[in-house]
Amino acid sequence: MPKNPKLKSILIIGSGPIVIGQACEFDYSGTQALRSLREDGIETILINSNPATIMTDPSMADHVYLLPLNTKSIVQILKEHPQIDAVLPTMGGQTALNLCIEADEKGIWKDFDVEIIGVNIDAINITEDREQFRELMLKIGVPMAPQATATSYLKGKEIAQEFGFPLIIRASFTLGGAGASFVYKEEDFDELLTRGLEISPIHEVMIDKALIGWKEYELELLRDSNDNVVIICSIENMDPIGIHTGDSITVAPAMTLSDKTYQKMRDMAIHMMRNIGDFAGGCNVQFAVSPDENEDIIAIEINPRVSRSSALASKATGYPIAKIAAKLAIGYHLDELENQITKSTSALFEPTLDYVIVKIPRWNFDKFEGSDRTLGLQMKSVGEVMGIGRSFQEALHKATQSLEIKRNGLGADGKGYTNYEQIIEKLTYASWDRVFVIYDAIQMGIPLSRIHEITKIDMWFLRQYEELHQIQKEISTFTIDTIGRDLLLEAKQKGYGDRQIAHMLNCLESQVYNKRDELGINRVYKLVDTCAAEFEAKTPYYYSTFENDVETADGTRYAHNESIVSDKKKVIVLGSGPNRIGQGIEFDYCCVHGVLAAAECGYETIMINCNPETVSTDFDTADKLYFEPVFWEHIYDIIRHEKPEGVIVQLGGQTALKLAEKLSKYGIKILGTSFESLDLAEDRGLFSNLLKENNIPYPKFDIATTADEAAAIADVLDFPILVRPSYVLGGQGMKIVINKQDLEEHVVDLLRRMPGNQLLLDHYLDGAIEAEADAICDGENVYIIGIMEHIEPCGIHSGDSNATLPPFNLGEFVMQQIKDHTKKIALALNTVGLINIQFAIKDDIVYIIEANPRASRTVPFISKAYGEPYVNYATKVMLGAKKVTDFDFKPKLEGYAIKQPVFSFNKFHNVNKKLGPEMKSTGESILFIESLKDDEFYDLYARRKMYLSK
Repeated sequence: MPKNPKLKSILIIGSGPIVIGQACEFDYSGTQALRSLREDGIETILINSNPATIMTDPSMADHVYLLPLNTKSIVQILKEHPQIDAVLPTMGGQTALNLCIEADEKGIWKDFDVEIIGVNIDAINITEDREQFRELMLKIGVPMAPQATATSYLKGKEIAQEFGFPLIIRASFTLGGAGASFVYKEEDFDELLTRGLEISPIHEVMIDKALIGWKEYELELLRDSNDNVVIICSIENMDPIGIHTGDSITVAPAMTLSDKTYQKMRDMAIHMMRNIGDFAGGCNVQFAVSPDENEDIIAIEINPRVSRSSALASKATGYPIAKIAAKLAIGYHLDELENQITKSTSALFEPTLDYVIVKIPRWNFDKFEGSDRTLGLQMKSVGEVMGIGRSFQEALHKATQSLEIKRNGLGADGKGYTNYEQIIEKLTYASWDRVFVIYDAIQMGIPLSRIHEITKIDMWFLRQYEELHQIQKEISTFTIDTIGRDLLLEAKQKGYGDRQIAHMLNCLESQVYNKRDELGINRVYKLVDTCAAEFEAKTPYYYSTFENDVETADGTRYAHNESIVSDKKKVIVLGSGPNRIGQGIEFDYCCVHGVLAAAECGYETIMINCNPETVSTDFDTADKLYFEPVFWEHIYDIIRHEKPEGVIVQLGGQTALKLAEKLSKYGIKILGTSFESLDLAEDRGLFSNLLKENNIPYPKFDIATTADEAAAIADVLDFPILVRPSYVLGGQGMKIVINKQDLEEHVVDLLRRMPGNQLLLDHYLDGAIEAEADAICDGENVYIIGIMEHIEPCGIHSGDSNATLPPFNLGEFVMQQIKDHTKKIALALNTVGLINIQFAIKDDIVYIIEANPRASRTVPFISKAYGEPYVNYATKVMLGAKKVTDFDFKPKLEGYAIKQPVFSFNKFHNVNKKLGPEMKSTGESILFIESLKDDEFYDLYARRKMYLSK
């Protein structure tokens, strides 16, 4: 049956601000759904309060409402759009589902005659209410762990007594494992039970007998209204049960599952999906399998919506789950839709992979002082990376190279742990860096059987690690001159980076690069094609690998490269890698707009990124996508292969910016602001000299590289002093110190973490107002796109401040200084493209805190508030296609827009929640107010000094 002809207008609920446990994977899903519905001529109305994402861009839906996600906003939209026929709540994570249920309970959908599509409320209730779900599973014959429900403290105690320890507590109706915990011993039970009952909105927890050492798997399914079901992807968690799947290292396809058990698991998943309700759309099912010969399977949970894993599965297989799920929700059947990759087979086709993908989460524990860094049932990661390779080892290496945590891959970089007790502890209490620690343990000589006994990680994975270590040992016996082609090729096939091989051979990275160039060991690019090359793929979505040469009949030797280079003029956009605090989804927004603008200027667009959660890594955003680490060696090979006109670095946050120096050194053209200018802005000393030459005030400062120098500077500057390292993002390592002891402790700590860094010591302007401006400059003309005033005082990182557009109490004299300084600095830095400048205002004098000649966190916010595509304009300026004066700027905003930070402190108990110069927020929302008399503004202003820490 084709689409339902009655559905002409659909409301989609987004997932709101990014928090730990619900990140930009739902913006990716929502964006795909919006595009999918518009293809069918359906009017789309979106509600989402997140200004940083591409999903809320005016080009994505017919009507975008940047409103708080509550039923009051829903009613407002339904009154304004009485034509809405249906609501699709499955694309916005738990937030959207919970809001849909609340609106249903209040009778709102009924009142406005709106149908719920993509899922039914009963299915949500059954899967979220642990007791109902358990009863249904027992009824349909699906095994589950021994478990019972408690709605009171007393009942919980009774269950624990009956089951004995260890136990698992899971809270009902929560996301990202909120309120869930592993309880090993009786004395921890009371506190964890109370926490679970408090966090659950219905004050209910499920207590399970813990299945220590069982393996965890996920299946991603799609089902249509004709009851056709396809399994898109099997995913295996390398970590056994007990670590939230969002915090686990996951591998697709499943590696250690026998075919017999996989078939049993498939049947079980389909049986479960068919029994939870009559709906068409995506579904994620999680299972545990016993680690013995029996391979007993038990069900953990089922989510009747697209999930974090479905974004991963879409990128892993090239099968766009959310796009197809949206089509199924409006009535299509799988056999009526085409496979988006081959364009010749139907969507009723299960992908097969001839490569391996590995996902590794990215954590930000350094931002949560005092947090418990061990991993468990409650998700703690803020982002993730994905590596694609021809083997597990290659994919694992590529994923570790993508993390941007100053590691070059597994081992072979001199940064491993060498203390036996420390290694054993990190293996026993799953640590965020366990992926590296396993290698260190093998290197130390700890037997695999012991590592398996502690971690319960399947021996197959541990043997893969052992093989990697063997090859490192072998390579270390050679030098760059004596190593042979076969061994070097094998190391590259296993994913080792040139830097790591250089470490083993005790030579330079460039020597390894030149040696493999000489020996013809070059990267080849392969298509991600959903069907293991059985059918021709039409999508330009690539990953790199190394292959043995094939010899043809006439004696020619070559390695097959599937990435054909066109003769069009090309531009490469560097992505921002994994999300983290300080560098989030706003840079994905900028990259997508950059790609679209470059295409409008007639360029073939090439995207390089490794973040599976984002729209920039969707296979149809750029003309060509290289799903590769944003890591020098990978980028350089792609540039040599594609020969672009140049590379855009200012849209991918600090990740892309840090590569500017290397690009410049290798003679690769940086489009927009040059490396010299970027470096000048980052180098605090040079930048201050530039301000001095232009008579622009800045706080008194000096630069220190040792604790002694810092102490001497403090005598001149007066406390309080703001200490800032160079070349960091999100205020990393910044702190306000108020005495010499404070200063010494912080400087020693910073130099230990960042050896050789230049530290800038500023006199902190106590009680100053903070403001910032974003502008576009073409080298001659400057246009200020927005000036924001922070509600919080100076000293709280701009990403953690409530920023008001336009400013609410800066006089004309101050505003004029901001405008003059912005224009002067943009021109003095020879900016071509975007620039963000931050100011501190005291006694009506505007001081410069810093300037960043790149896209900033606030650009998407200003673009949404004023309804102008500023990144599109800035990209055209970077490409030299337009001057600032060519654009007709028409910003529209009645009243004020406030960018409100959102924090994820609830994931970390006993953490210092005070705010300071180091950024801690994970996301943001936008609030529109008509006037400063608005209660919400008054409330924010009254609380502005509450969290300031020094």
